[in-house]
Amino acid sequence: MQQTIRVARLAIDTKRWNEARYALSRARAIANALPANVAPQEREQLAALRKKYAARNTPAAKNAKQAKATPAKRTGGKPPASKKSAAKSAAQHSKPAPVNDLGDRFINRAALGYGPTKETRRSRTR
Repeated sequence: MQQTIRVARLAIDTKRWNEARYALSRARAIANALPANVAPQEREQLAALRKKYAARNTPAAKNAKQAKATPAKRTGGKPPASKKSAAKSAAQHSKPAPVNDLGDRFINRAALGYGPTKETRRSRTR
């Protein structure tokens, strides 16, 4: 019983809801199989975990999540660099991708659509 409660608590804390639901159902089955006077402390823990699991989609839980998600401002140092979106940077740069070393082969880059380049022979450096 203690092990299933531990698994349920861990699943709820890490927000693995399917695993938490399964662990809570296993713990409930074990609790129902035991006599009523056995393991009252574990039954209280199980009831608290059920409440915590049931409150996962309530507005209060969402507000707490939003309040926790707001990062604290940094003190001193450089401001964070601005992030450019990948779509904008891809549209601005039409440079061809680098060509990997293919050994002693000629690569016709113009036929591949990369524009005219000098044909050079590359040797292996291994």
